[in-house]
Amino acid sequence: MSTALYRRYRPETFAEVIGQEHVTEPLITALTNNRVNHAYLFSGPRGCGKTTSARILARCLNCAQGPTPTPCGVCDSCRELSRDGGGSLDVIEMDAASHGGVDHARDLRERATLAPVRDRYKIFIIDEAHMLTNEAWNALLKTIEEPPDHVMFIFATTEIEKLPVTIVSRCQRYTFRRITSDDIAQRLQYVAEKEGFALEANAARLIAVHADGGLRDALSILDQCVGMASDEITPAVVEELIGLVSKDWIIRFLTALHNGDGPAVLKYIQEALSEGRDSAQIMESLTQHLRALLIVKVAPGAEELKVYDSFWDEFLDQAQ
Repeated sequence: MSTALYRRYRPETFAEVIGQEHVTEPLITALTNNRVNHAYLFSGPRGCGKTTSARILARCLNCAQGPTPTPCGVCDSCRELSRDGGGSLDVIEMDAASHGGVDHARDLRERATLAPVRDRYKIFIIDEAHMLTNEAWNALLKTIEEPPDHVMFIFATTEIEKLPVTIVSRCQRYTFRRITSDDIAQRLQYVAEKEGFALEANAARLIAVHADGGLRDALSILDQCVGMASDEITPAVVEELIGLVSKDWIIRFLTALHNGDGPAVLKYIQEALSEGRDSAQIMESLTQHLRALLIVKVAPGAEELKVYDSFWDEFLDQAQ
């Protein structure tokens, strides 16, 4: 069974993390100067690198050559925390979505008192931290505030507003951003080249825009496209997979609507529905297109308009 692309190309050093330099550079500086904090809070949208960065930070701290911003990759700790490793006894990952109760928090608190089995630090990575109950946070509060010297907490969340203020104030906070579609498209082209399959530039850009800033989602879509495409991955393949109506269809449909051509409008709707397009998805695509027509008037260089590169002249005509 082949490994999913998003796992195969998961970054293993901060240098490989895409589009989050405002997070990785301060962490590299802290590691270089040996000024790491006892608790970190990584917040931001899904699929933008929070949990991956937490694992890299753990790797940097427990590397035999560390703490270092460039883990060696060959020591036992580095290998256990690599994308192919089975995990480390001293780096405990917990998904709060399924382990968010007070009993789990008490168990974690008791484990924090134990010394590391082998490494420098015992590191707890709590994913989906907003799913911890108030009772669980209360059970952990004292340990987070004054942890043993060998313990570090890294919390990752997509909904920071749900975390108690008392917890947020005790952590060093980093906010991850949505990755730009340019950076995602570039990464997709890199992965396609490494894997040896053809990916059209406009198809990569369409995936990037649809992923909405999440590289993990983009790689998952690309993975599915590879299974669908018989040859080159084109925008048509991506649209078929995601269930999108094509940009060409939208432009033709709105032109017919603008011209009051009722039969053509009905024909285009029937065409889309017969191809299995979802009516809600059609309305969403039309809304996004109308928004894009407004945006091009005030910001013709906007990033989200790059999906219209293949239809730029028609798009501009319609915007007028």
